[in-house]
Amino acid sequence: MLIQVRIHGRGGQGVVTAAELLAIAVHEQGLFPQAFPEFGSERMGSPVRSYVRISDQPVRIRTPVEEPDIVIVQDPTLIWAEKVTAGLKPGGLVLVNTELASAELGIDGDLRVVTVPATKIALETMNRPIPNTALLGAFGGITGLVSMSAIKGACEHRFAGELAGLNIACAQRAYDFVSALARN
Repeated sequence: MLIQVRIHGRGGQGVVTAAELLAIAVHEQGLFPQAFPEFGSERMGSPVRSYVRISDQPVRIRTPVEEPDIVIVQDPTLIWAEKVTAGLKPGGLVLVNTELASAELGIDGDLRVVTVPATKIALETMNRPIPNTALLGAFGGITGLVSMSAIKGACEHRFAGELAGLNIACAQRAYDFVSALARN
């Protein structure tokens, strides 16, 4: 098994932290993760990518993810600014941080598009517009690759005190949001 994830966002949105948290959560479940960012001298607001590989065996590949199974889009304006679905495997998942319906995004092809209001959840929960932990919760709820327990452990590993609790609450709200979508 090898699941490849590419995360698109902008500097300051926690794109690198999102990949790190996903890798920690995957490791908590006994799988082998690999996470790394791709950016240069970008400043706040510039497009940034990070990559995560999830496997049941040690990961030896050390290249950017060119053919992802899953794409996470932390800033929906990137859908129109760059080809976020480039290389996405047929039937792949695109998880987008937006309040828009998936049909409104204009993403076509043999893929599944799921939208989650991650920034709204983050603002309501943490009073900060950082969507990464909400998208991590949504990722877990949609894919089943990481449990809420593992996400909680990753947040506790990365953040201290109240900040850990707020990020866990944010992830839980998004996890519950996508779980409700699946039931409907």
